[in-house]
Amino acid sequence: MKNFSGKTVLITGGASGIGRIMTRLFLERNAVVVIWDINETKIEEVLLEHNHKKELHAFSVDVSDMTQIKETALKTKKAVDHVDILINNAGIIVGKLFEEHSIKDIQKTIDINTTAPMLITQEFLGDMILHNQGQICNIASSAGIVANPKMSVYAASKWAVVGWSDSLRLEMKQLKRDIHITTILPYYISTGMFDGVQSRLPILKPEVAAATIVRAIEKRQKLLTIPGYLYHLTRISQGLLSINLFDWAADNIFGIYKTMNHFNGHQIKK
Repeated sequence: MKNFSGKTVLITGGASGIGRIMTRLFLERNAVVVIWDINETKIEEVLLEHNHKKELHAFSVDVSDMTQIKETALKTKKAVDHVDILINNAGIIVGKLFEEHSIKDIQKTIDINTTAPMLITQEFLGDMILHNQGQICNIASSAGIVANPKMSVYAASKWAVVGWSDSLRLEMKQLKRDIHITTILPYYISTGMFDGVQSRLPILKPEVAAATIVRAIEKRQKLLTIPGYLYHLTRISQGLLSINLFDWAADNIFGIYKTMNHFNGHQIKK
C-alpha cells in the first residue's frame, strides 16, 4: 500500500458511488482529501462517517456551472494550498434513444461529463506545472471506445474525455513536465447510476472498481480499462472485423447493444 501522506487529493463526485469509496481509500493512505459534490446531504454523511477529520474537506458545487467551479477552486486552494492529485469522477447518464433527449439532457450531460473535467483541470494544472509535479485521473467509460444504443450523448461525452485526456498526457510528455495523466475506462459499475442494466459481461462491484482506480493512480498508469482485457478485446476486434461483423458479435455474442434496454438509473431532474 502506497503512503500518500502529505499529498492532497481532490475527488469530484466524492460523496457517492466510487467517489465515496475512493475518499475512504485515500484517507486510509494518509492523504488529505477534498471532495466536491452537488449533494449536500451525502457530503454531510461522508463528513460524519469520517468524524469530520481535519484531513477531509468538502464543498458543495454544481460542476456544470462554470462560476461555481471557479469559486470552489478558490475555496479549495485557500483550504489546502494546492492539489497534488485531481480525480475527475463526477458524471451523469441519460439512458434514452437520441431522439428522446431534451436540449437540457444533452447540455447537462456534456457540461458535467466533458466540459467540467476540462475546466476543473484548468483551475489546478497551473499550480501543478509551477511545482512540476502532479497527477490527473480522468474517469471516462468503456462507452468511450464502444458505441451503444440508448447511450449516444453519454458515449459522445466519454469519447471526448478519452481523446482530451490522452492528448493532455502527450502535452505533458512533450513539455517534459512531471505531471502524470491517467485515463480510466470502466465497464458498468453497480452504484445505482446504471440500475436496470442487464449484461452478459460481469457488472463491476464499486469497491473493486474504486480500489483498481486507486492502484492505477499509485502506478501512474496511462490508460486502464476495467476489466483489463476490455481494451485489447475491443481494439483488436474493431481492427480485424468489419463494422457489420463487429456489430453482430457485440450484439449477439456479448449482448452489449441490449444492455440498456431496461435501464432505469439516475435521471436528470426536469
